[in-house]
Amino acid sequence: MTLPQTAFVQAQTPEPLAPKKTTFWSQLKASLAMFSNPKSATGLIILGVFVLVAIFAPLIAPYDPEAQNLKETLQPPSFAHLLGTTHIGQDVFSQLVYGTRGVLVVGFLATIMATVVAIVVGVTAGYLRGWKSESLSALSNVFLVIPGLPLMIIVASQFQDPPLALIAAVLGLTGWAWGARVLRAQTMSLRNRDFIQAARANGEPLHRVILVEMLPNLLAIIASSFVGTMTAAVLGLTTLAFIGVIPVSNLNWGTILFWAQQNNAFPDYWWWYVPAGLCIALLGVSLALINFGIDEYVNPRLRSAGERARAMKRKGMNLNAAVTQVRTTSTTTASTPAASAAASPESNTV
Repeated sequence: MTLPQTAFVQAQTPEPLAPKKTTFWSQLKASLAMFSNPKSATGLIILGVFVLVAIFAPLIAPYDPEAQNLKETLQPPSFAHLLGTTHIGQDVFSQLVYGTRGVLVVGFLATIMATVVAIVVGVTAGYLRGWKSESLSALSNVFLVIPGLPLMIIVASQFQDPPLALIAAVLGLTGWAWGARVLRAQTMSLRNRDFIQAARANGEPLHRVILVEMLPNLLAIIASSFVGTMTAAVLGLTTLAFIGVIPVSNLNWGTILFWAQQNNAFPDYWWWYVPAGLCIALLGVSLALINFGIDEYVNPRLRSAGERARAMKRKGMNLNAAVTQVRTTSTTTASTPAASAAASPESNTV
């Protein structure tokens, strides 16, 4: 007994799949996919090494960074002192390890403060309309032109030993304005999207619209702003330490360079200043790689170009070749008699 044709067609028709529900965690996972880029992954690995060094500094450093040994002054690198000693016998490697903690603590504190203020001001200014939005935008413009270095010098001169939290607060206070402007512009483009209008039409409260609907779509911009602000904070801290604004009791890489410059270590005693300069450069490279990876994820053109380049590398093609390469495979050419006759030179002889 055969089934009717209509029943057969109905049996073969697949059931439509239910649309996948979009949640906050799914949007967060999609936004964090920016760190799967090879550039971002490399930058995160380098930054992670510095973080581990800062956390386990007492276990890694072989000596007390402030301990003096006048019998071993200005010693070159050796097994006893991996990076040599200073003019009063202090171990440079131990100072470098403990200085990593000072740099990262101030960098992260300043960046977190600046990012929180940028999110609050930028997203609020982009979501609101009228004079409220313009007032917050004007506030961002004012802080955008405030010079951070002179302000830090003035604040530090009022304290005999300014704490790290105060230094981070000043650096964060002068570093949030640019991120707030970028977030304001992006929020203004999001507030008229269909999903935002639907959430408002459903009576969703303001905090839920911002936290659940907007922020997951702004994570890439926030991450890029975070990395850029941290780069500026680290460079600002080392600059302030190098010129002597920050007291020498706050050990960091800039302090090492300050003492090396004060005691005429350039250029003979290279082990005193080269490692600190390399650490500053390497940390900047890691943050730049993270920023490049995020930028490639956010920008569709860069993302497609990067995916195309990686696909060509997997196929063994040269990206710098002047002529476009064609990857050939061994296939059977004699598929038809005409093709066989054209391929065989003996077929044309009589």
